[in-house]
Amino acid sequence: MSDYLDRRNFLSRSAATLAASTAAGSLFAAEGESQPAAKKRHLLKAVKIGMIGGDLSMLQKFQLLKELGYDGIELNSPNSYDRDEVIAARDQTKLPIHGVVDSVHWKQTLSHPDPEVRQRGLEGLKTALRDSHFFGGTSVLLVPAVVNKEVSYADAYKRSQAEIRKALPLAEELGIKILFENVWNGFLLSPLETARYIDEFDSNMVGSYFDVGNVVNFGWPEQWIRILGDRIVKLDIKEYSRKLRDKSGPGAGFRVKLGEGDCDWPAVMAALDDIGFEGWGTAEVRGGDRERLQDIAQRMDNIYGM
Repeated sequence: MSDYLDRRNFLSRSAATLAASTAAGSLFAAEGESQPAAKKRHLLKAVKIGMIGGDLSMLQKFQLLKELGYDGIELNSPNSYDRDEVIAARDQTKLPIHGVVDSVHWKQTLSHPDPEVRQRGLEGLKTALRDSHFFGGTSVLLVPAVVNKEVSYADAYKRSQAEIRKALPLAEELGIKILFENVWNGFLLSPLETARYIDEFDSNMVGSYFDVGNVVNFGWPEQWIRILGDRIVKLDIKEYSRKLRDKSGPGAGFRVKLGEGDCDWPAVMAALDDIGFEGWGTAEVRGGDRERLQDIAQRMDNIYGM
């Protein structure tokens, strides 16, 4: 396993984030002083392309999202899209493609015991980096490793970092960030460890793609946000219900609409304000037709306004 990151560097970075939060809260605390106008959040909303239901062309999908007030879309890669069709849809609607999701990271894992499987996973990541650049994106969402009975935690840590480092020169050349999503993969189970894992790369081309709902089963998103701080580059907007989990199993917890689960969205928004987060939030929930996507857009707007 990689050496621990420099303790003083980590603590000073975390302390700076907390100090900024404390200062923001106390600056206008004196009695009789007027409160400043709340700063408008610069949060953008998008969906994953797979959430768009119906037999629609690529152009029609982009047009639908544009009409519903979405700010962008996220694609998958590697993929079988007609690249010219995607570019035409983007340019005609002026709806940006802000990034891509690595589509092979669960099967061809970067922590796999077989080096040939890891090599295929690395090539998939490199393809995703090139595709994100080609489509005008800024990032690749990556599940960095998977821990299971056959893959130890220590091996997953070491192998995944080694493979990701091989992709960093290409990421730097293209200007595309590799962002790690917190998922139920048995890996990076705390925000402190996630911060350490990111910092050990010593590269501004890696960061966190923070999934809000994925944390609720075993923790509190607002705590993760304040610890990860400016390592968070993008967000997945997702909900989770502990009540449904307890009734029907862990996966059932995701079967709840945004704003109707156990994610404390006002606390999440306050934490994002404290770390100065601005940018993309992408819904990762059950998609559907126009009505369903319109409802998701409205719920995201409600969350952003909390």
